Amino acid sequence: MTVSPVVFVPRGRDAVLGCSFSHPAQDHYSGTIAVKWIAREAAAPPFLVCSVKNDSAGGLGGGCSASGLKHSLQGDPRRGQLSLLVRTAHLADNGSYFCRVELQGWRKSVQKEMQLYVTVEPQIPSLSVVESSSGLDGAPRWLQCEATGHPLPTVSWLSSSGTLSADRVRTSVSGLYRLVSSVPYLEGEVLTCRVESRLGGAERTYPASNSLMMALAVGGVILMLLVSLSAGLVFYMRKRARHASPPVHEDASPARADTSPIYGNADVVEHHGLQRSDRPAGGDVELQLVYSTVSLTRATSHVLYSPVNVQQ
Repeated sequence: MTVSPVVFVPRGRDAVLGCSFSHPAQDHYSGTIAVKWIAREAAAPPFLVCSVKNDSAGGLGGGCSASGLKHSLQGDPRRGQLSLLVRTAHLADNGSYFCRVELQGWRKSVQKEMQLYVTVEPQIPSLSVVESSSGLDGAPRWLQCEATGHPLPTVSWLSSSGTLSADRVRTSVSGLYRLVSSVPYLEGEVLTCRVESRLGGAERTYPASNSLMMALAVGGVILMLLVSLSAGLVFYMRKRARHASPPVHEDASPARADTSPIYGNADVVEHHGLQRSDRPAGGDVELQLVYSTVSLTRATSHVLYSPVNVQQ
């Protein structure tokens, strides 16, 4: 049997614990192959059991082909594949796992151990000031930094003058993947908690920087001023355009055309109505016809008529 001694996987990802086997009679063995996976203790009951006949040509079945479950077998035992698939690994999945195989008619079984290591990048869930009623080390107030990660990160404290000395820092482990670090805090101090591990680092400062809030506030004021200025400019331009436009009277008559229409038939002219605009000021209008002969060829000629306003 061959296994992966240690498997590392980031939290939230799927993990595969590799396990494979072979035996001398594998080519002509037709019995049942039983696969068992055990967690934490070697003698604990298996949490996953599947079996398949070595000569079967169909699907795996027998609990080996389950899908969508937290744990399932990845691979075909008939080909010596016994790997375990752990979906969406979490910190609770950390620990020892045992791969075991049993062959029908064989008294001896094979079992090997491996480790699943779920990693978590360092984080700082909280950074706050706590009161100390006992006045530990003469400090009534402490700045407390909560850090999480796997492996557990190291914690360091920074101030404006540099790194704080180790004798001011109190750090204790508060769980498998959590620790708490505290330093005495005086009002007005600006301190930074920094956590680091081989997976990365994180840091937080107390009190939190207000630079972002100030920038947002200034940006909001500038935006309001620009909007007000734009609205005032639009109002001013509309008012100026309204005063500059000449008044329009409803009874205003349209401008008279510079030229009169020309008709090819005198009967049309007789029915041409005079408009009020056709009458000159202080005079009457008499409609007369004038004509002009236009010779296009020697054989033909046309007469064109046009109304003419004659003032009396």
